[in-house]
Amino acid sequence: MTPDKEPVRRFRSRDWFDAPGRSDMAALYLERFMNYGITAPELRSGRPIIGIAQSGSDLSPCNRVHLELAKRTRDGIRDAGGIPMEFPTHPIFENCRRPTAALDRNLAYLALVEILYGYPIDAVVLTTGCDKTTPSGIMAASTVDIPAIVLSGGPMLDGWHDGELVGSGTVIWRARRKLAAGEISETEFIDLASDSAPSVGHCNTMGTASTMNAVAEVLGLSLPGCAAIPAAYRERAQMAYATGVRIVEMAYADLRPSKILTRASFLNAIRLVTAIGGSSNAQPHVMAMARHAGVELTPDDWTTFGYDLPLLADVQPAGRFLGERFHRAGGVPAILCELAAAGHLDTDCLTVTGNSLGDNIAGRDSHDREVIRAFDEPLKERAGFLALSGNLFDFAILSVISEEFRTRYLNRPGAEGVFEARAIVFEGSDDYHHRINDPALDIDENCILVIRGAGPIGWPGSAEVVNMQPPDALLRRGIAWLPTLGDGRQSGTSDSPSILNASPESAVGGGLAWLATGDTIRIDTNTGECNALVDDAEIARRRAETPPPISASHTPWEELYREKTGQLSTGAVLEMAVKYRRVAKTTPRHNH
Repeated sequence: MTPDKEPVRRFRSRDWFDAPGRSDMAALYLERFMNYGITAPELRSGRPIIGIAQSGSDLSPCNRVHLELAKRTRDGIRDAGGIPMEFPTHPIFENCRRPTAALDRNLAYLALVEILYGYPIDAVVLTTGCDKTTPSGIMAASTVDIPAIVLSGGPMLDGWHDGELVGSGTVIWRARRKLAAGEISETEFIDLASDSAPSVGHCNTMGTASTMNAVAEVLGLSLPGCAAIPAAYRERAQMAYATGVRIVEMAYADLRPSKILTRASFLNAIRLVTAIGGSSNAQPHVMAMARHAGVELTPDDWTTFGYDLPLLADVQPAGRFLGERFHRAGGVPAILCELAAAGHLDTDCLTVTGNSLGDNIAGRDSHDREVIRAFDEPLKERAGFLALSGNLFDFAILSVISEEFRTRYLNRPGAEGVFEARAIVFEGSDDYHHRINDPALDIDENCILVIRGAGPIGWPGSAEVVNMQPPDALLRRGIAWLPTLGDGRQSGTSDSPSILNASPESAVGGGLAWLATGDTIRIDTNTGECNALVDDAEIARRRAETPPPISASHTPWEELYREKTGQLSTGAVLEMAVKYRRVAKTTPRHNH
């Protein structure tokens, strides 16, 4: 059994199964694989060992479809001449993991690095779906730098309730407002939520899951069209097979992440996030992937390259439709066609196909202009994230400037683009839920809700709690939202206007630590400034006081995470990890 071609670079698995000069070690590495029926000639054939990083499990329902898709991926690997080896990754489930799934992105990254480096794996299929499974896999692939390809599990089918589309996540935030306003019962609330999840797959809205899988595609790490195929469609299994075939070809060609991930490809990702109305969580995840790839991005790149671009995808939460219709309208390739035609895409970037991004999207225009708009007929102009700074933080993003928000806050004659609001400050989400309806706070339309202690160190992990809703009294008056600000994140499925990902966070001395209820905050979207109108002497006095408390660590990992993790502005990565790149260029020493 011999391969029918030679790889560009010797497969690293041969250092295990051939172990030149150490037949004793080769025997040790080989013999235990025999106990499930694989043969020594297969493993010693010189064919590539292809890992399938299995993210699906009962604890990860959004990715559970990969338990089935892996079978087709294995078929593709075998048919192309590779040898598949499936292994589990650390589970990540956004909805259920407490205190936050953000803890798990870096933990899953660490575990995957050790597997890919320490085992005889020549290339890997990264199975993704739920929010953080995508960046964790790509971060690890960059650190190890073996050929890698992303296979998304795909979104759920469109959800329907009483003849209306209901999108996963988005319906929760909208229904929560209706429940607080007394418009629906708790039973109706549960029914709405249940109807938004009609099949296997991740969120069917343009939340963080759909956004990050779209980012994987524009980065060049997925086959064209992979990101948006619904999990229940037959094309999803066909894509799994094609991905299995392609990763073997990539192994022979030695097509690694370091050859694909460039500053140009990451700037393409920023542009795409704007055009699809992507999740605000894309900012820290894209920054994290870039840092592990050794690519320099700055927080201001989000404004420079993304802010002035239009929204082209009419998909919830920014629009009306859901993932199934988005896929049929052409998905990510159709969006990229619009950006490319308008001169806002670097089409020369290399991709996993071995061809350029421009080659991949040629002829993939949308024929459903209701869902995917033409560049010059967008759903919204200037739809990107606006980077802010000031005396409360060095960096944050303004996530949503809807027309309603602009009309209410940014159209004052003589002060267009500027608004001021009275701060109502909460110490984390428990405090918010306990006090939001306290009449003593006197919350009205001219307030901004502020939450602190929600960042990577304070929570720990950074929680999706910034999308706070107004008190019930305002909701009953038809005021569905107020501006919010926080050092945590918000759900990518939320439609709340928020200033979030504020860095540095209050727990490490950021300005939110000294902010007090009643302070006036001034936001200027023209200059990108956000300041509390408090004089320097008073700020100094407050800084000298005892800082707001943060919760204790409850597990060893929480303590280690707090010790090693940076801020959201730079991706909230394990700071000691970014210096490790292309570690697979050296083979680990023998274990006996």
